[in-house]
Amino acid sequence: MAEHPRSDQTSGGQNPDRDDDDYGPGAELLARIDTAIDNDDRSALNAALEPMHAADIADLIERLAPARRRQFLAMYSDEIDGEILSEIDESIRDEVLELLPRSVVAEAVREMDSDDVVDLVEDMDEGDRAQILSALDASDAAAVRQSLAYPEYSAGRLMQSEVVTAPEHWTVAEAIEFIRSEDWLPEQFYHIVLVDPRRHPTGYVALGRLLASRRDATLRELTEDSFRTVSAFAEEGDVAYVFNQYHLISAPVVDRDDRLVGVITIDDAMAVLDEEHEEDILRLAGVGDESSISDSVMQTVRQRVPWLATNIVTALAAASVIAFFEDAIAQLVALAVLMPIVASMGGNAATQTLTVAVRGLATRDLSRANALRVVRREVIVGLANGVLFGIVMAAITWAWFRDPGLAAVIGSAMIINLLVAALAGILVPLGLNKLGADPALASGTFVTMMTDVVGFMAFLGLASAVLL
Repeated sequence: MAEHPRSDQTSGGQNPDRDDDDYGPGAELLARIDTAIDNDDRSALNAALEPMHAADIADLIERLAPARRRQFLAMYSDEIDGEILSEIDESIRDEVLELLPRSVVAEAVREMDSDDVVDLVEDMDEGDRAQILSALDASDAAAVRQSLAYPEYSAGRLMQSEVVTAPEHWTVAEAIEFIRSEDWLPEQFYHIVLVDPRRHPTGYVALGRLLASRRDATLRELTEDSFRTVSAFAEEGDVAYVFNQYHLISAPVVDRDDRLVGVITIDDAMAVLDEEHEEDILRLAGVGDESSISDSVMQTVRQRVPWLATNIVTALAAASVIAFFEDAIAQLVALAVLMPIVASMGGNAATQTLTVAVRGLATRDLSRANALRVVRREVIVGLANGVLFGIVMAAITWAWFRDPGLAAVIGSAMIINLLVAALAGILVPLGLNKLGADPALASGTFVTMMTDVVGFMAFLGLASAVLL
């Protein structure tokens, strides 16, 4: 198997094979890879990929078109190891697995930690899953099955079963000797978890502190204040929050009887946090929560059609308001020119507030305790922006049409709509969250409809009452 060390180039030197903007492979290296694939030159391809990190190779596989990806894997499949496989995005991982020889997949799986194997097989059907697990030792396969028994998106699915444990009374010397003598230990771990005779975790000791302490000190004396346990049934989003909130590096996972069953490390917790942020962004944009640049045309269409169809309904609601005032628009054409400005400003203002609200709910900075204060702040901000841009638009309208009445109408409508936009942008996600719905999933649709309807109603209604 090829090794995939991180490049030892630093900012003090130039590496033509690396892109300085994104730390991925540079243009020269990509050109060498393309040439090797075109020439069906396996040795040149292996030489080009040899210094690359596994994550960069996974990115390269994800970026390739399907036909090119098949060609690449046919040449490089023997070098695909567990580290590369675990880095490949879920959206194409099944495709990659189908293209790899079974022997390569079996060897790669044996190199992976149990949490990575769980991530790999949890969405497979029973036949494919059994085939993958058959490549593992009986104890490793049992650990994976134990994790799969926990609910989806729970800490039990996220944890790895390989945990380094020790009794509290051990000395530093005994712990170090244990670590040196055991060959089953995980490749990376950060703490030794202390357990009582019933396997209840009682604390943990950081490896750095262990190595810096005198040999006769007991592990009980070296425990960290940051120690916290996580229930195997806790939602993975809550786990990510705990890690981020309390700056954890790892956390023991316990079952319903508080017995140790695994450990979650910071890389897995931060991956969850990153996935949740990505899902929120995609949902706010209405493109589905699993969209990827590697998706096919049909996959992308299926993900986006429901949101666009919903948008037709909201657009029809706004259009019905305009139709109600068609006589007023026919009498004063300037209304047709100006009314999109009111709706557009309201939509943009609402999006600003909505983004802050959804982000605050996701990070739990926005909660029941401070919701009223945040709503009050957004109302004041919306009113201030409404007054400011109402004056600006009134001045522009007066200079354009020389109609003080029309200027006053659009200024007033701007104040009303920006105030409503601020309220909708904060209250809609709060309401959806209270109802148990994902605020990122539907907030944008509701808020856009409200600002459009209110914007047109305020502007055209005021115009009809004042000018006609």
